Amino acid sequence: MNSSLTTEERIWAVFSHLSALALGMGIVLPIIGWSEQRRKSKYASFQCLQALGYQSLGYTIWLLSYLVVLIGILIVIIVMSYQAEKNGEAFDPLAGPITAVLFIVTFGFLALYLLLPLIAAIACALGRDFRYPLMGNRLARYLAYRKTDGNSAWLIEDHEDRWVAAMGHFSVIIALWGLLAPFTAWVVQGKRSSFLKFQSMQTMVYQVFVNILFIVAGIFYFFGVIVFFATTGLEGNPDLSSPTGMAGLVIFGLLSLFASLIILVVPLFHILGQWAGYRVLKGDDYKYPIIGNLVEKRMAKY
Repeated sequence: MNSSLTTEERIWAVFSHLSALALGMGIVLPIIGWSEQRRKSKYASFQCLQALGYQSLGYTIWLLSYLVVLIGILIVIIVMSYQAEKNGEAFDPLAGPITAVLFIVTFGFLALYLLLPLIAAIACALGRDFRYPLMGNRLARYLAYRKTDGNSAWLIEDHEDRWVAAMGHFSVIIALWGLLAPFTAWVVQGKRSSFLKFQSMQTMVYQVFVNILFIVAGIFYFFGVIVFFATTGLEGNPDLSSPTGMAGLVIFGLLSLFASLIILVVPLFHILGQWAGYRVLKGDDYKYPIIGNLVEKRMAKY
């Protein structure tokens, strides 16, 4: 336990880690904590930036790992079902050990994601220099952070800004709530850093565009369902034999197709957001195609 840390330092560190329990909505707090403590406490600043990374980059890795495991289980179920059908045996994918595995994966992965911030918060409350697995030590080297130095040498300012900007890019994978990361960075540190201001602004525009795609896909599908039920009947078996019913079915099919195509395209924008974050961390002043130039021109006018 380090008794030299103030209560304020520990509070910011603890609550920054605990904000991960809000599952996306808490991403604001680490950025505010970093902005508040960046030239007051190197320890609190590092812990806030680490908590931000866990909620953005860490969430991305967790989600992708989760999807890979689920896809693996789905492939196993398909293979087992095919083999059972080939051998003339009955196969229930929701029975036996498969159900247990799905339960463990679904809740186990979530519990693991939420457990680490709890451990981090407890460690910081005790004055420990907590490091997340894989990320913590790498971030410390990137920021030139050594707790033993006290506050005699601050973190590398350019790398702080790049880390915050990159986490804003990475957060595009967090539907809706990811937008809070670049918005908060722009509000609290945009006046100080023109680099962070530009990166945050273009990331906000980019994420708004991606979220609009999600919303449009939902609108297409919802409108298609409304048309389908309105033209085929809301009760009993739908009437598909009439011209109106057929028209409703066609409209529903087309709108569902458009919605599906949009949903399939969205991950490509997520990948571009991850690439943008990576390039920023590598030292590039990354600009999104079209959006980056438009934001740059807009900023030049003011």
